[in-house]
Amino acid sequence: MTIQENLNELNELFSIFDNPRDKFIQLMDMAKELGGLTESEKTETNKIYGCTSQAWVVGAENIDGTFSFKTDSDAMIVKGLLGLLEKIFNGQNSENILLIQSSDILDSIGLDGAVTNQRTNGFSSAIEKIKGLVK
Repeated sequence: MTIQENLNELNELFSIFDNPRDKFIQLMDMAKELGGLTESEKTETNKIYGCTSQAWVVGAENIDGTFSFKTDSDAMIVKGLLGLLEKIFNGQNSENILLIQSSDILDSIGLDGAVTNQRTNGFSSAIEKIKGLVK
């Protein structure tokens, strides 16, 4: 799937919720489904700075030139937001990943305005960390 197809799929999922609270419940449900990281992967190198909670991302380039990411956080909503990034960016090449802006993602899936400024800043930091991994 392309990044746009992933965004469209997530938009369909989140558009069924009118109440921002329900959107957060969906994010937390998604967080529970994530595998997370091992303790040995939760290093300073993998840490996402700019998040108020503890958050990490690990990326690896696949043989075909696409990337795979794993994320984790000690806060369920943040872990859910990071899970969105896994869904959007896994299987994508660096060129496509580098084109995406954090505001595009939140707007596309209907979370703009529902996510606090503090979390939006952390989300942007996570995307910048991912972009740094693919450069």
